[in-house]
Amino acid sequence: MASEPRASSDANRKRMIPAYVKAISGSLGGTVEACCLQPIDVIKTRLQLDRSGAYKGIVHCGTTIVKTEGVRALWKGLTPFATHLTLKYTLRMGSNAMFQSAFKDPETGKLSNTARLLSGFGAGVLEALVIVTPFEVVKIRLQQQRGLSPEHLKYKGPIHCARTIIREEGLRGLWSGAAPTVMRNGTNQAAMFTAKNTFDVLLWKKHEGDGKDLQPWQSMISGFLAGTAGPVCTGPFDVVKTRLMAQSRHGGELKYKGMVHAIQTIFKEEGLLALWKGLLPRLMRIPPGQAIMWAVADQVTGFYERKFLRNAPV
Repeated sequence: MASEPRASSDANRKRMIPAYVKAISGSLGGTVEACCLQPIDVIKTRLQLDRSGAYKGIVHCGTTIVKTEGVRALWKGLTPFATHLTLKYTLRMGSNAMFQSAFKDPETGKLSNTARLLSGFGAGVLEALVIVTPFEVVKIRLQQQRGLSPEHLKYKGPIHCARTIIREEGLRGLWSGAAPTVMRNGTNQAAMFTAKNTFDVLLWKKHEGDGKDLQPWQSMISGFLAGTAGPVCTGPFDVVKTRLMAQSRHGGELKYKGMVHAIQTIFKEEGLLALWKGLLPRLMRIPPGQAIMWAVADQVTGFYERKFLRNAPV
C-alpha cells in the first residue's frame, strides 16, 4: 500500500512540463511580443517622463513623435527591449516552473493557490534583479532622447548607453530603480501566473499536463485577461521605476533619493493621479503583450504535451 502514493506522485511528476520547455516557450513568445508592441512602450515612457504637459494623450504623443522624429522613433530602444523581453520570459517561465516543482505537494503532485502565487512572485523578483532593471535603464535612457541624428544624442546605442552609464555613474547606475522594479514584477507575476491558470481552467477546462490543445485564440483570451490586473495594481511602482531609471547621477543632485522619496515627491508636486501616469498605454501594451506571448508559448508547450503527455490521465 505504501508504494501506491509514491507511484501516484511519480505519475504526477511525469505529467509536469519541464522547466526548459517553459523557458523555450517564453523566449519565442517574448521575441514576437517585442516586435509587435515596441511603439506603445515608447509612448508609455514618453508620457511618464512628461512633466510639462507637452503630450496631450496617447494619440497626440504618437503623432508628435512621428511628426518630429520620424516613424523609426517609435521603435527606439527595440534592440535592448527585444533582448530584454526574450531573456526575461526565458527566465520567468523557466524559474516559475522550477519554483512550482519545488512548492508542489510531494504526495499528490498538486500545486496550491498559495504555492502558485509564491512561485510567480519568486520568478518576478528574480527576473527584476537579473534582467529587467539593467535592460530597462538602458531602454528608458534611449527612449527619453528626442531626435534621430546621432551627433545630437548623448547615447548612440544600447552598448554605448550602458558603457556611458557605467563610466559616469558606476555599475550601480544600471540598477537604478531596482526596488520598485522588484515590487512591480513580483506582484505582476504572482497575479499573472495564477490568473492565467484560473482562466484556462474556467474558460477552456484546460489543466497543465492533460494533453489538451488550446487554440491560439483561446490562449490569447486567457493571456489578455490575466494581464489586466497587474498594471492597475502596480502603476505607482512603474512610474517611480521610470523616474528613478531616467535620472542621471552624473553631475548635480538627484531629484529622487529612492522609491519612497520618489512616491512622496511625485504625490506632492503632481498629485495622486500622477502615480498612474502612462496607465492607459500600459493597459494597451501589457494585456495584448501577454495575449501574444501566451499564444506562442502555449503552442510550444502544447507541442510537448501532444508528443509526450497526450495519454496522461487528468
